Amino acid sequence: MEHWHIFLRILLAAFLGALIGVEREYFGKAAGFRTHALVSAAASLIMLVSIEIFERYGAKVSVDPSRIAAQVVSGIGFIGAGAIIRSGGSVKGITTAASLWSVSAIGLACGMGFYDGALYATAVVIIILLIFTKLEAKLIKKPANGTPQDHEGGPAKE
Repeated sequence: MEHWHIFLRILLAAFLGALIGVEREYFGKAAGFRTHALVSAAASLIMLVSIEIFERYGAKVSVDPSRIAAQVVSGIGFIGAGAIIRSGGSVKGITTAASLWSVSAIGLACGMGFYDGALYATAVVIIILLIFTKLEAKLIKKPANGTPQDHEGGPAKE
């Protein structure tokens, strides 16, 4: 693979991850713009390493390039767990953890050159983060800041 193509894959992954990170940053979440860009770019590199290992050694030994990518899927849980905070009776950070997991998948897709999948996934994740927040607030009757409301419109009592 040519150098510019490797760079393009990593750069696109970083850009797409950053797009999602912008939304997280805007709403003041722990993992924001830079974190999402880094996770996605690193996942892209990991996928590129998997492909390179297969290309170099695939004819000599039995190599499964998906094994390294599978470890990204489970390993990103470590970072995601760090984004989740238990506060009293509620848990915060699960959406940020899920968005980090999503950008790792987007990075893997960019790394293997599956650009359409990466672009579509980025659009869907951004829609979920931006539009579903408002939809959730209407359906569950809680404001976008995440504080549940009781039937009288005030904060819910525990």
